[in-house]
Amino acid sequence: MRSRTRGAYVAGIAVISLLLVLGGTCFAEAEPEVDSSNTSEKLKTLQRKAGPKPVVTIYEFRSSVPEISARAGQDMFVTALMKSGAFAVAERGRLNEGILREKQLNATGQTTGTSASRKMAGASYIFEVVVSEANAGESQTEGGVSVGGMDVGLGSAKDGIGMDVRIVDAETGMVVDAVNVRKKIESTSAIVSGVGKLAASLFASKLKSTTLDTLNAVNAMNQLNPDANVKSSRKEGVDKALRSCIETCVYELAKRLGED
Repeated sequence: MRSRTRGAYVAGIAVISLLLVLGGTCFAEAEPEVDSSNTSEKLKTLQRKAGPKPVVTIYEFRSSVPEISARAGQDMFVTALMKSGAFAVAERGRLNEGILREKQLNATGQTTGTSASRKMAGASYIFEVVVSEANAGESQTEGGVSVGGMDVGLGSAKDGIGMDVRIVDAETGMVVDAVNVRKKIESTSAIVSGVGKLAASLFASKLKSTTLDTLNAVNAMNQLNPDANVKSSRKEGVDKALRSCIETCVYELAKRLGED
């Protein structure tokens, strides 16, 4: 009697623990896919106009958010500009690593073509981009519930990042327009503990006998003190939030400059 009762109890704990662990850790392998976020799809709705596109470039991309690399952010911005179909982008950030080196090779006769004698395209507009952490820990909520000795805690938090883009006329040096966007970065967390206590409570409530053997079995199982704890958390990636801000900015830039 005692061994069967204890075995059923321990087996129940094992099953509950396994389900919690599997629920928090199992995942299917995800295949790479082309970005189809809302902001990316919105860029595709921009009207592609015939004729020359305004030539733009980026000299300055600054970030005060530690998780965001300015160089990576600038690359994302160029990608968004090209995806919009509204701009021709002049490279300025890596001239020494690419364009000027190629021109030097051409000037010494080591490559074909006439790139050494040809001028690079001049930009009509210069974009200056600044990424700032709008509000770390903008809002936080926590709560929990206890049932039969099992504790479940839930929490959520929202941070925010902001982006400012200035449009500078390359001929006059005047700032002709500016765009700023903000986005919240949401995170959630959950903690489950005391599973063993809940199982013990459920087991005790099912007992229909109070014989000495049964009571001894319950006491023996309580001494085992089995338990399981599971903690999970989810937070939107900062890079994903950054790309969303960039694509929103580029959408607005395309609409404004396209109206000129």
